[in-house]
Amino acid sequence: MLEPPRLAAQRREPILNVPPVITVLAAVMLVIQLVRDWVDPDTGVEILALFAFIPARFDPSVLAEGVLPGGTAADIWTFVTYAFLHGGWSHVGLNLLWMLAFGTPVARRFGVLRFLAFFAATAAAGAGLHLLTHEGELVPMIGASAAVSGCMAAALRFMFAHEGYGVWRPDMAEQAAHFPAPPLFQVLRDRRVIGFVAVWFIINIAFGIGAPAGIVDGSVAWQAHIGGFVFGLLLFPLFDPVGRQPGDDPRLRRYGR
Repeated sequence: MLEPPRLAAQRREPILNVPPVITVLAAVMLVIQLVRDWVDPDTGVEILALFAFIPARFDPSVLAEGVLPGGTAADIWTFVTYAFLHGGWSHVGLNLLWMLAFGTPVARRFGVLRFLAFFAATAAAGAGLHLLTHEGELVPMIGASAAVSGCMAAALRFMFAHEGYGVWRPDMAEQAAHFPAPPLFQVLRDRRVIGFVAVWFIINIAFGIGAPAGIVDGSVAWQAHIGGFVFGLLLFPLFDPVGRQPGDDPRLRRYGR
């Protein structure tokens, strides 16, 4: 019996159809972690001082100007560069797993440039809320969790856009990424979304109070996670290229009725 071409094409698709931008970001984070493990401790501290997000950098009463390297430029770039540094292999591995799960559909929907802008913006939003809640703190913040949290929130905006489809079904992942996203007030009335958001906040606050030993090194900057998540949830439309015209179903245009 001959197999229908469409079914055969679906069976030939790879199990993990990851957008190149996700692969590149993951590779960069892994290489950076490898370099940090390889360099001597003093160089490691210099890397943190130059690229990690340190709230005390913005408080002259705690640190005199010029104590930390980078100057004004570092005051800007550390709002994003901290997301590429991690506290260990378990930390970077956990973030990459979540980025693979949630960043993949968002990157597929946004495209490369929009996704990179979204990644940077959510990282900066997380750093901003961390700064507000940790004013003058000397402890550096690192990790991509705020940006990953933003991807989680963005995925919620369209994962249930069409009843019966979702980004979690491998056979419908690409189609779901092209459905027009409903307005936020409609999304927040979905019990699945409410349940996800509630569990997400509970887990993050619980980890903030006391992270299980061996998962991450140091405390969890859960306020940064919330900053990235809220930004991704509220400002998703600024990055979303998919229209909302009534009856406009890109899945039907692309894959046929």
